[in-house]
Amino acid sequence: MKRTLDLTVALLVLIAAAPVILLAVLLIRLRLGSPVVFVQERTGRGEQPFRIYKFRTMTDERDADGNLLPDGVRCRGLGVVLRRLSIDELPQLWNVVRGDLSLVGPRPLVPRYDPWYTDRERQRFLVPPGITGLAQVNGRNGLPWNERLEYDVQYVENWSPWLDLRILVRTVGNVLLGSGIAVDPTATMLDLDHERHLLAQGAERQLSGVPS
Repeated sequence: MKRTLDLTVALLVLIAAAPVILLAVLLIRLRLGSPVVFVQERTGRGEQPFRIYKFRTMTDERDADGNLLPDGVRCRGLGVVLRRLSIDELPQLWNVVRGDLSLVGPRPLVPRYDPWYTDRERQRFLVPPGITGLAQVNGRNGLPWNERLEYDVQYVENWSPWLDLRILVRTVGNVLLGSGIAVDPTATMLDLDHERHLLAQGAERQLSGVPS
């Protein structure tokens, strides 16, 4: 039933949003350049990797040493609008059609985070990842990692069609209000692997009696 709903809704939204998608493609090509679609590997159900698709929202601007500038600098103007309206997420409907994603589920994260989940948090891999999820409607990028991942586990433990429906309704509301969007999440919080590596180092120092 979940798969049937995913496929039906994804196809209907892709058809309805076709003019918006075509306009986004044109504007991104003119303002931000090529490629129009950003592709990144994420970890999905059963800890299997897959490629996720999003519209490009950042330029390739670099500093004098050739390093990419921070996301908050490279994402502005059109990129900010695309993120505020969640238009950049529309290509992920193709991931839903392919079966990589569900409409609702734990948000898929990058593979380098895989070694840093607790056993409880690994329950997120028991279900298909989603475009939106319980964490996304309860704070999104404003939540600490522990809370975000706990919401993912709660979703797995309490899944029902009605829970999916409530999350989808709240997601639409959040999109219309533009709430919970962070242009540069790394400006306010560490990446999961970095944060937990630092915590592990601190714990080791405490055990060895070395001041942190």
